[in-house]
Amino acid sequence: MNKENTIKLWKVIQEAGDFLKGQLPEHPNHPKVRNPYAHVAICIKTKFSQSYKDIPDEKYNEVIEYINFLKENPS
Repeated sequence: MNKENTIKLWKVIQEAGDFLKGQLPEHPNHPKVRNPYAHVAICIKTKFSQSYKDIPDEKYNEVIEYINFLKENPS
């Protein structure tokens, strides 16, 4: 992904993390609290099989849609 899209996408990931604070359900691997920013980044990496920085520019909108899905469906 080009630098401009990477920066924009990181801001969207941060906004999603802010939105998800306190909304993620408890998990035994995270006894205190879950990190919503890491959650979004890991979900992106799992779905697209690569870091958000390495996803092709052509998939930018698809990544944004997926982040919106994560915000609507905290898990």
